[in-house]
Order: sequence, then structure tokens, then C-alpha cells
Amino acid sequence: MRIVRRGEFRRMRWKNGKGVTEEIASFPEGAGLDGLEWRLSIAHVDADGPFSVFPGIDRTIALLDGAGLTLDTPEGEIALAAGGEPYAFPGEWEISSRNAAGATVDLNVMTRRGRWQHEMRRVAAGADLPVASGGWVVFNAPAMLLHAGQEIPLERYDAVRCEGEGRLTLAGDRPVEALVVELRRRDDPAPR
Repeated sequence: MRIVRRGEFRRMRWKNGKGVTEEIASFPEGAGLDGLEWRLSIAHVDADGPFSVFPGIDRTIALLDGAGLTLDTPEGEIALAAGGEPYAFPGEWEISSRNAAGATVDLNVMTRRGRWQHEMRRVAAGADLPVASGGWVVFNAPAMLLHAGQEIPLERYDAVRCEGEGRLTLAGDRPVEALVVELRRRDDPAPR
């Protein structure tokens, strides 16, 4: 298991320079945008405007915070809401977004098409959260993780990578909102 605290995320400007991203993890580590195989990040959408274009990349986003985000896509308008389903789209699409009422924050996963595939799902994590080996969990609320007999506090937006366990155990009696991201090489049947 690997825990990545929000304070460790690498902050960078968007490819189009219109906003800021907090990179949780990428592969290969430290790769530039042209060389990445996959990336997991949190984007801050402070104003209406275009998304960056990423040819050859598959993307999925889910709203973490804010009143809502409307995407103008080739498929029509897509409304993202806090607690709503993630939305997947090709990175080469020209998309613009409009915030419903003030800034929004979203979770973004990108994978190199033909080499990697991904799945993102929103869950109400209870005491036992199954995650494929190599999968990531990004918490959208504080949580208490139980690991090797210890309680480990997690803050909102902290991320955990499962390495072999296949599940996380959480303390508490209320479900915690989290997003699970599973990554898989196209030539490998096991998620990463």
C-alpha cells in the first residue's frame, strides 16, 4: 500500500495554461505530457473555458467539489454534479466547460490509448473497500484507514494505491465518499 498525501501532489499549469492541476501520480514518473502513459490528477476549474486537447489519450473526469460543471462536447451537453457519475471521453475532443456557480474541482484520469485502459467509479466506501491490485482510491472526505493494526488518518483528496492487498479496510460506521481508479495495460489482464 502506498499513501500519497495532498501536500505531496505536484502542482502544474494545464497544457493550455488556463488552470492548475495537482498531479497525484503518473507513469512513467515525472514524464512530460507528451511521454505519459497514464496520469491521475485533480484539476481546479476556476473559470469557464476550453479543456486542453490530448490526442491519443482516453480521459475520465468526476466532479469532486462545486455546484456543477457543464461540458459542451461533440455528444452534446454533459452535466457533472458532486456525487454524480464519472464521464469518459477521447482526449482529442474539443470540449469547453461552464461552472454552475463558482469554481469546481474534478478528478481526472488519462491513459495512453492502445497501451492502457482505465475505469473510474464513485463509491460510498464502508468498512471494506475492494480495489484491484495497483488500483488507486482518492478520498473525497476525511477517512480512517486500518492497516497492519494501525489507524491511519486520511484527509480529503489524499490517495491510496493498493499493491497486492486488493482491498482497503476503513474505520467508522458511516460510508465515506471515494473514487476508485483501476488501470490496466492492454496486454495485461490484471488491473494495475
